[in-house]
Amino acid sequence: MSVEDDPTGAGAALPDVPDVPDQLTSFTMEDVAAAAGVSRTSVSRVMLGQKKVSEETRRRVFAAAERLGYVPNVLASELASRGSSTIGLLLRDAANPAYGLLFTQLQEAAHAADLTLVSMTVTADTRGRRQVAGLHRLMGMRVGGLIVATGGVTSEQLEPFCSRIPIIRAGRPETTDHIHAVSYDEVHAGRSLAEHVADAGHRDVAILVTAEGDSYPEYVRGTTMAATLAGRGVRIIPVPVGAGPRGGVAEAVALAREGRVSAIMCPSDLRQLEVLRGLAAVGLSVPGDVSVSGCDGILHGADLLGLTTYRIPVEQLARRTVARMAELLAAHPGAGVVAERLPGVLVPGRTVGPPSSRKEP
Repeated sequence: MSVEDDPTGAGAALPDVPDVPDQLTSFTMEDVAAAAGVSRTSVSRVMLGQKKVSEETRRRVFAAAERLGYVPNVLASELASRGSSTIGLLLRDAANPAYGLLFTQLQEAAHAADLTLVSMTVTADTRGRRQVAGLHRLMGMRVGGLIVATGGVTSEQLEPFCSRIPIIRAGRPETTDHIHAVSYDEVHAGRSLAEHVADAGHRDVAILVTAEGDSYPEYVRGTTMAATLAGRGVRIIPVPVGAGPRGGVAEAVALAREGRVSAIMCPSDLRQLEVLRGLAAVGLSVPGDVSVSGCDGILHGADLLGLTTYRIPVEQLARRTVARMAELLAAHPGAGVVAERLPGVLVPGRTVGPPSSRKEP
């Protein structure tokens, strides 16, 4: 135990702390430090959950804080000093399992790196306006860096922030050579899924395609699927998905019901589930009548459902993003641009099989 951690000496008894009076009393971090017999820095580290203090110091600080009734405003003190240990996180809809898991993994990786995440999440949005507003709010909190975990913010929208603070994308591939990014290899995802469907023998395929401005990762997956299948001589029918998880589902189901396609490819597993519901509603079986694929591989029970999908490496991406952010915070100006793309793995399931011999009704 260092002198800074315990200036009263190792193993010293916790100093007496006066009983809290009946009237409201505002105690400070300095009061807790004095009562525990440690430095203010040590109290701050304990309250932030950092690992740079001993268990004895941690015990003494918590005991003193509890006796005083001290309620720390750790976030305010950290942000006021613009400490580089506080990072802003902008996250796309956390209700989406892929983003929900990413949020959890980023939190765990940040905790292991002694970083604090201040997060905001945005659901429905129009041209990324709410997400950009979220970035401004995080900047207003004077965070030391920003992690942008959403596919709905363009490079042009991020550029004004890059000269003011370290920013790194998490998940979405970056289209420029000057914005840091650790992303999923969406091209590998789209190509792997398309090759699997083509190898199963399908020659007429509907692809649900997301607009670039709505979700760039889904857009890349869909366009890559289309290009790959076209290269294999497969006839493609693109189906714009529009807004919401059910966008394009009715159109794709109609194509299958009419016998115009033998497979439907979706850019996410949430959309795949909606297609499966739609097909079941009109009496079509999967993969007996039509094959269906998705992407993400995150849904709980996907293995029990036998979904054909592509598992994105969420855990690895979270670790690499936090590690890269820590490097950016410590790096000197002029450091190289981070550009990592992490491939996942194809998960062959029961929802893709050989083409059906079913004729048009």
